[in-house]
Amino acid sequence: MFEMRGGEVTLPDDPAALPGDAHLVFIGLVRSPWVRRDDCPKNMREARERGRTASVEIAPAFRQGLEGLASASHVVLLTWLHHAPRNLIVQKPRHAADSKGVFALRSPARPNPVGMHVARLLDVDPAAGILSLEGIDALNGTPVIDVKPYFASVDAVPDAAYAKTVPAADEDGN
Repeated sequence: MFEMRGGEVTLPDDPAALPGDAHLVFIGLVRSPWVRRDDCPKNMREARERGRTASVEIAPAFRQGLEGLASASHVVLLTWLHHAPRNLIVQKPRHAADSKGVFALRSPARPNPVGMHVARLLDVDPAAGILSLEGIDALNGTPVIDVKPYFASVDAVPDAAYAKTVPAADEDGN
């Protein structure tokens, strides 16, 4: 599913084959219109632009945890991107001129393929365990590992930027 590109580097050992450090439990599944990686939006902005709703099905054992979530306008979903390779440590994105380390990218290919999605919450049905979402950039059947309310007052960082600028030195060169 993933092809190696020039400039990419793999780890000597695939993290999927190493002993685990933690025990994750999947609490539900993403239900989306996307069944092939090539069709799936590459990010949440693109998912919203496509106008296709999605949902999350929470397993019965975890449905009580949805109590009070309907008050949130958005949620943060953490997913396990189970189709992604885990051994790429340097990647060459199709749209980039240079290779970058995995921690400088939002690619699903990473040692622990955790996806993060901030989605508008349209409806919550705690009894059925269904979260209705404005959209999602994850394949149908992607395991969900956590759901959190998004709080703009503490989660939004208005001055966040990827291309950091270094402040100019003052007259003393500091």
